[in-house]
Amino acid sequence: MKKIIAFDCDSTLSAIEGVDELARLAGDDVFRQVEDLTNQAMNGEVPIEEVFGRRLDLIKPTRQQCDAIGQMYLDEIEPTARETIAALQADGWECLIISGGFFPCIEPLAKDLGIERIEAVPLHFDDKGNYLGFDKGYPTTRDGGKPEIISSIRENQSPEIIVMVGDGVSDLETTPVVEHFIGFLRYAERPKVTANCIHCAKSLIEILKITGGIVIFQK
Repeated sequence: MKKIIAFDCDSTLSAIEGVDELARLAGDDVFRQVEDLTNQAMNGEVPIEEVFGRRLDLIKPTRQQCDAIGQMYLDEIEPTARETIAALQADGWECLIISGGFFPCIEPLAKDLGIERIEAVPLHFDDKGNYLGFDKGYPTTRDGGKPEIISSIRENQSPEIIVMVGDGVSDLETTPVVEHFIGFLRYAERPKVTANCIHCAKSLIEILKITGGIVIFQK
């Protein structure tokens, strides 16, 4: 049986929100503006596409800054993440990351966890590492992007079971296209997520109890 489990990155596999930390590097004023926009989007108050480009226009992240955030993801990794991913893979689960964050920031964390597939937003830099823009067509830059990616995975790989784990409304949106959505509440408890998730966890290791009984919980 082919089983796939997808993880959000920010406030799930790692404690930080990468875009907020990039904004912090750009200065206090930028950080305050970006943090507010991020919270509005993750709480489902405004569409993701309404804030995505605005945040990057404020930050203008360099390649060097993205490398710094990559290290921060590792420094703030969820304490049970490595153990959980290893156990899932040993049990036959294909693990991947689906994120509205940025590919160059997330890649070091994925490599550390042994996760090969990263669905995250590409950034563009010039030869000196200065910010040029982002892939505006990438699914996770807009509402409904994560379900779109999962639907594509289902069509191309035909797994029997797909599970999504995450803290935000963009993760909750996947509920109609996965067998199970698990709300991750360790770092952020967002009202729309906590009110609408059947399964929830405050430590990634708890997910093993759910995936171990996946047949019992099957829709």
